[in-house]
Amino acid sequence: MRDGQITVIALIKAKEGMVDIVKRELLSLIESTRKESGCIGYDLNQSTETAGDFMFYETWASKEALDKHLAMPYIQNIIKRSPEIFSEPIRVTIWKKES
Repeated sequence: MRDGQITVIALIKAKEGMVDIVKRELLSLIESTRKESGCIGYDLNQSTETAGDFMFYETWASKEALDKHLAMPYIQNIIKRSPEIFSEPIRVTIWKKES
């Protein structure tokens, strides 16, 4: 993938009974992430149909900026906690703008 702006979609499913905890944990990532160099947009969405389904819609200046984000301690902490609070692994897809 050539270097340049990318969009990331990260899908997260809370374990039953953990929706409020997951939501609080995910919301806590937003302020710090938006301050990161290379972060263009970082928005959390919650499904209107299934309360335990969340989606981050992220825009990064480059894949390098995303890689730095993924190495941040607050991201590593949520990844380590994921088996405890998420019902399945986080599903991440990376996209590039074509127009």
